[in-house]
Amino acid sequence: MNTIKLRTLLSLLIASSLFLIQCKKDENLPSDKNNNPITDILDSDDKKEEEKKESEEEEKPSVPDVVIPRKDFGFFPWVYKNTDSVSQKNKKEFTGKALYTILALNRLDRANIGAADTLVVPAKIEEDFLIYSPFPGHVTSLEKVKKFVFFSYPIQAYAVYEYGNIVKWGPTSMGKKATPTKKGLMFANWKKEVSISTVSDEWKLRWNVNIANFDGIGWHQYSMPGYPASHSCLRLLEEDAKWMYNWVDNWVLSKGGKTERAKGTPVIVFGDYPWGKRRPWKKLLDSPEANNIQVDEMNQIIEPHLATIMKEQENREIVIKQVEEQKKAKADSLATVKNQLSAHIR
Repeated sequence: MNTIKLRTLLSLLIASSLFLIQCKKDENLPSDKNNNPITDILDSDDKKEEEKKESEEEEKPSVPDVVIPRKDFGFFPWVYKNTDSVSQKNKKEFTGKALYTILALNRLDRANIGAADTLVVPAKIEEDFLIYSPFPGHVTSLEKVKKFVFFSYPIQAYAVYEYGNIVKWGPTSMGKKATPTKKGLMFANWKKEVSISTVSDEWKLRWNVNIANFDGIGWHQYSMPGYPASHSCLRLLEEDAKWMYNWVDNWVLSKGGKTERAKGTPVIVFGDYPWGKRRPWKKLLDSPEANNIQVDEMNQIIEPHLATIMKEQENREIVIKQVEEQKKAKADSLATVKNQLSAHIR
């Protein structure tokens, strides 16, 4: 009888212990962000699908309605060669970021600033250079485009966009009238820190990014004289060229480099320069918005090419994924061989 009671008591103790253990496990069950543990009873396939959806939502870029605020600023002319007290004061004050701002607005580099008779200078040097952008802060047609570069021939300026939001803009010196820059949609191909021009082997092109391989056209650092002066390339200031070089995505070639598997960052060159007329940036002296390009105009330029841009972007994503998988497979294979050799030696 005592034995039966003992066995009964022991069974109850075991049952209680299991219940307590199960309760402890239930307390530690993970829950989703809404504190709903439903996902924990999904089967493995459902869990994978749920995780995939969450991952896609996390990767989807947010596209805020970014608009660069227009300050109530004006510009004044600075006769650079003048030796009066105002000009002397300006030369001492305008250094660093302020000097970059003035050079960019006048499409000049430091070496050519002395060649300008009159410089356009902001009444106030803003901390954020984007304030002076002639391009819209947000372009709706680019909301699904990861990276995009826009070069405007009329105002000799470029703009960089990510998912429709402007992230950078600056000056350029494009092809002169005799050797105009190719227009339309192009893509970044190869890039090189220092390359030699095909026109003259004396011309060293720093931070060169090719966008028309067979035409030898690209953007790079070179002399910025304040007007279109190149042999069809797109010249940039040194700091801009370096930034663009590090930011841009170049093409992906097949093994051996014989064929192109994926294109690089899309680029559109647009418009006509007003040859023989007043330089567009000089009009800023009359109106701060004289060079502004409206969103509707940008959309009209981009939309005819948008299907091609998206197609190439999708292809690039597939190719990059394939390349990463191939690299991983190769690394895994090498690791296996290494482990086998180590085991054999031991």
